[in-house]
Amino acid sequence: MTLDARDDLDDLVASRERVLVMFRTTGCGICESMEPVLDGVARTTDVAVAVMNPRDDPGLVDEYDVRSVPKLLLFEDGDLVETREEGFLPVEDVTAFVDRTGDGD
Repeated sequence: MTLDARDDLDDLVASRERVLVMFRTTGCGICESMEPVLDGVARTTDVAVAVMNPRDDPGLVDEYDVRSVPKLLLFEDGDLVETREEGFLPVEDVTAFVDRTGDGD
């Protein structure tokens, strides 16, 4: 799912127990290659998965300390619990990231 505004992000985070958001920008090749990975995570976990361009709301860049994309943000019960900003990650790594944080570790 693509989010277009901060309100969309806030609504999704408030309505779901666990949410994984990837901040991406137009023209980012690594971001584009991550989209099938996110599709796989959405199919195999209970996490709501969304993508958003942080430039759509410049306040998000500072709020979530976006220095490069793609940046993954994991929310649980409305709170940001983990981020990753490492470039391309295979589906196994993203699933492990989501599962690790979901286990309370």
